[in-house]
Amino acid sequence: MSDRRRQFEALALPHLDAAYNLARWLSRSPPDADDIVQDAMLRAFRNFEQVRREDARPWLMSIVRNCCRSWAAQPHRRRDVPLGADGPELVFEGPDAEAQAVRASDARRLRATIATLPDEFRDVLILREMEDLSYREIAEVIQAPIGTVMSRLARARALLKDKWIAEENHGLR
Repeated sequence: MSDRRRQFEALALPHLDAAYNLARWLSRSPPDADDIVQDAMLRAFRNFEQVRREDARPWLMSIVRNCCRSWAAQPHRRRDVPLGADGPELVFEGPDAEAQAVRASDARRLRATIATLPDEFRDVLILREMEDLSYREIAEVIQAPIGTVMSRLARARALLKDKWIAEENHGLR
């Protein structure tokens, strides 16, 4: 194995799960997320000399995000698959079946609600809340100032809350 490959694996592979999670959220399709991550890893391998070791995660996430955008721009590949249709459920492992069903339902509803957010808001919300990136790292990924990240994140949270409440109120009628 070449030294270049060893360095790349040490740099990028620890972030492979995060890359897949982001691709799955953005593409809304596990099979497409696999393809996107494979493409992103190839692009990352070709260009990994450009990254500083401490910036590996936001650098890789940026490549994944760009690959998702390229994938979505291809009309023959774009599919609107409901998020959560094939993914693992976020289920409480407790003894109460009713509580498990409510949690699973809430998790599906949350994924579906997040999927309705505009891309620029959904991206920062996923990167912050699901992948735990810092504001600085998110700014690197989306190539925007930290202030933009902060405002988009605040707007994303507000939109998510409004949609959640509206859906709850709609269900009560």
